[in-house]
Amino acid sequence: MQETLERKQIKNIDFNCDLAQSFGVYKNGAEEQLLDYVSSVNISCGFHAGDPMSIKEALIKAKEKNIVVGAHIGFDDIQGFGYRPMDLSDDELDALVTYQVGAMMSFAKSYGLEIEHVRPHGAMYVMASRDFHFASVIANAVKKCSDWLVYYGASGDVTAKVGEYVNIPVAHEICLEKSYNVDGTIDFSAPDIVNTNVSIGRLKELLNNSQVMNNECGKTIVQADTIHFTNRIPNAQELISQAREIITPVPVNYKNACASGWVE
Repeated sequence: MQETLERKQIKNIDFNCDLAQSFGVYKNGAEEQLLDYVSSVNISCGFHAGDPMSIKEALIKAKEKNIVVGAHIGFDDIQGFGYRPMDLSDDELDALVTYQVGAMMSFAKSYGLEIEHVRPHGAMYVMASRDFHFASVIANAVKKCSDWLVYYGASGDVTAKVGEYVNIPVAHEICLEKSYNVDGTIDFSAPDIVNTNVSIGRLKELLNNSQVMNNECGKTIVQADTIHFTNRIPNAQELISQAREIITPVPVNYKNACASGWVE
């Protein structure tokens, strides 16, 4: 599928970040530094992170700033923060996803909000980027909750095929701090890029030509609907603030509406 992609200028793209990555006495204050720059947020659902109060506070902050809300689903692994793979049956995975998405939908509705997307976290994200069947189980569970939810996945063939197979809207995600393989998949073994100038250069290349620099010093054309900004790197705020000066992000559903001709 990568061979069918064409270089093009990207005029509309979403910026997303994570919220409610806290639990009990552990608080993640760094995540709030990115709120003024993003167009959507992924709110932890209480499994890999998030407790009722941190989720409530995240929903309220997102509403105050008029930011699109999504569910950030993960494995039930608070001690490992969801970064440890789990071997689950399809039924177990389906139930895990349905429970988290359903809870977030209800929680959001109590504050007059609707969630618009679902993004896997940590080990679940990595597994979904590599395993079509695994990702399809997740997407099917998401679709059961609502036909309108967008599945956020790592840019590439797996996410594209899941969208077609499950008949669910997908958003191809790029991470500026990640290294990419020649086929456009993330090289999860490589260390994060923490040089802001390098990452901003990659952003400009992505917006101008739909390309990312790959780990063989070439360029690979990718699909890009959203960019994930993590607060886990030391230059997180510097990077996103400079990125916001280059392009004003828009939510994925607004981008899709533009593409359909509904808005200009």
